Amino acid sequence: MKIGFIGLGIMGKPMAKNLLKAGFELVVCDVNEAAVQEVVSCGASRAENGAQVAAQCEAVITMVPNSPQVRAVALGKGGIIEGAKPGTVLIDMSSIDPTESRAIGAELAKKGIEMMDCPVSGGEPKAIDGTLSVMCGGKKELFDKYYDMLMVMAGSVVYVGELGSGNVAKLANQIVVAVNIAAVSEALTFAKKAGTDPELVYQAIRGGLAGSTVMDAKAPMMLDGNYQPGFRLELHIKDLNNALNAAHAASAPVPLTGQLMEMMQSLKAAGCEREDHSALVKYYEKIAGETVRRND
Repeated sequence: MKIGFIGLGIMGKPMAKNLLKAGFELVVCDVNEAAVQEVVSCGASRAENGAQVAAQCEAVITMVPNSPQVRAVALGKGGIIEGAKPGTVLIDMSSIDPTESRAIGAELAKKGIEMMDCPVSGGEPKAIDGTLSVMCGGKKELFDKYYDMLMVMAGSVVYVGELGSGNVAKLANQIVVAVNIAAVSEALTFAKKAGTDPELVYQAIRGGLAGSTVMDAKAPMMLDGNYQPGFRLELHIKDLNNALNAAHAASAPVPLTGQLMEMMQSLKAAGCEREDHSALVKYYEKIAGETVRRND
């Protein structure tokens, strides 16, 4: 199976490499020439734009930052729609607004091009080791057809429903992750202010009901003062903005999401937007006048 892959960023590049390792023939495209060269050196071939990718492949994966980029790659000048044949499938693994997934899918359908929205969760480490969680929306028969291919990049691939449902699930995921990071930040800052070692508090509670994948991933980063991005704060802001837009369109109240957006915006204003989203602890450290980071 020849697969197109557009978007070789922090997530897309390792995902593409895992497809190559599994024996898939890959045609790649990205604005970052160094990323293209790296993946080509692993066995991929290159194309100059989405139209060239689509002309060669039965399915095209996109992994780009947000809704405008997906729209441009799919429908813009030199886009997938210009090179794809009827029956070509766009598998968008970006995290975007589900209303936009449906709108882009409707435009592609006019040309006989199918679309699935299959956003991922897990960050760079899980992209590298091929254990991402993938949430899929679109026709069930397309999900069944491409399930094995998606599993090459994932630890779980779950069908959620019609087109757009994958991104609804991803936004729900991002709400839970954001609130969880905030709760861990708040708890560790409280512990430090109360005169108790936050690292020992983390060790004490991680095995109980409060324990979570988020806590185990982010609490050590907070304690180390390490904010090298696995998932940048600015990308989480993007996701929460999409969540707020989609929630408002559905008349769904999301008060915690709104609060988290404002907390993250304050960190963006402080110049932290390219740090890992675990930097949310800095918001608490500032208002508490205390540092969670362990003493070296």
